[in-house]
Amino acid sequence: MTGTATRYLYLARHGEATPDENGLTDNGRRQAVLLGRRLRGIPLSVIHHGPLTRAEQTARLISEQLDDVLLHCSEPAGDYVPYLPHREELPPDAADALLQHLAQLPSEERERGPALAREALAQFTGPVQGDEPRHELIVTHNFLIGWIIRAAHDAPEWRWMGLNHCNAALTVIRYAPGRPSAMLFYNDMRHLPEELRWTGFPPEFHI
Repeated sequence: MTGTATRYLYLARHGEATPDENGLTDNGRRQAVLLGRRLRGIPLSVIHHGPLTRAEQTARLISEQLDDVLLHCSEPAGDYVPYLPHREELPPDAADALLQHLAQLPSEERERGPALAREALAQFTGPVQGDEPRHELIVTHNFLIGWIIRAAHDAPEWRWMGLNHCNAALTVIRYAPGRPSAMLFYNDMRHLPEELRWTGFPPEFHI
């Protein structure tokens, strides 16, 4: 009987986007290439990516640095609001700011997001069927990375908010059978030179 094996899930936000968000800047393309080189030697079985151009371009540039890794476009790997909290769930001193931020996001992202977020957890997280460990990369967006990290820590559903991820940074989560999920590292930018770090991050968070 086939059992379950460990999944190593690699999460990367797309490279720096152009102002209209329809593609990557020159810096964004450099970030993607360097991330691909960072991943050489990792036995990735697939690169999932969202359907938006900036994620698709990042995934292709990464794949060009690797050997024959399958590219898979996935709507659950896209850009959407994964969960809409009620006021009573939120810290009282932060509720107004968080709800105001959510209200400014496109209604389509808010309406279709929760169902896609549940699908993303079912598809991308947890141990895998089989006897061999599996390594998978998702090239996605800030919100989904925060949602998956929140779930890995069994944090409240609203807590995807406030988890920011830099462009082309890397987070890795390990899902081993019979063990709690473990985040091996978060928002790692060691593969990027100083001038390519912290893009896509609120300026007040730069350190």
